[in-house]
Order: sequence, then structure tokens, then C-alpha cells
Amino acid sequence: MTDVTTEAGEEGRTAAFAAYGLYLLSIPTFAMLAPVGAVVAWLNRNDAPDVVRSHFNAQLHLFMVAFFWGLALFLLSIPATILKVVLIGYPLMWLIGAIGFLVMVWFTVRSLLGLLRLMDGEPAQ
Repeated sequence: MTDVTTEAGEEGRTAAFAAYGLYLLSIPTFAMLAPVGAVVAWLNRNDAPDVVRSHFNAQLHLFMVAFFWGLALFLLSIPATILKVVLIGYPLMWLIGAIGFLVMVWFTVRSLLGLLRLMDGEPAQ
């Protein structure tokens, strides 16, 4: 009976590693692999042990926050593009780009810290 629990725990842990890996690989792939990592986390979180489930929940939260920041920044870039006609759009586009860069750095750091906590067997924060 213990072997089945350990085997299921290892399978969930492997899926959590895969999701973090996909999150980190989303940087060079222009965020194309981040939704795949979120799907991996979503599909494996119900039958995972508590520590691994905390990582899956943190991964889903991380993806959703980054997704909605990206959506908001995209929507803000539309009027900023129109405002380029009167030259105020250029500083707005720089600001939107800087905030987008910060979101990307935050996403990467949180993914890396979560991966390190998972390697140590600690729950996600």
C-alpha cells in the first residue's frame, strides 16, 4: 500500500517538475509553453499529495496572474498605439513594455523559486 502512495506521489512530483520546466521554457518560446504547463498542473492536481498539490495550485495561480497582467497590458497598448499620433503614446508604450518586462521577470523568479522548493520537498509559498 505504501508503494502505491509513493508511486502516485512521485508521479505528481514529476508532473510538477514538468510544469515548472515548461514555465521556464516559456521564456525563449515567447510564452507558448506556459499554457501547456498550466494544463499539466490542472490535470494532475487532484490526485497529488498535499505538498505537490500546493505546487500545482501555486503554478496555476502564477499562470493566471501573469496571463491577466499580459491581457491588461495588451488592452492598454491599443489606446497607447492610437495616442502615438499626438506623441504621448510613445512614453506610454515604453511604460507598458517596462511593466511587461517586470511581469516576465516576476514569472521567471517565482517559477525558479517554486522549482527549488519542490526539489527540497517543501510546499509552495
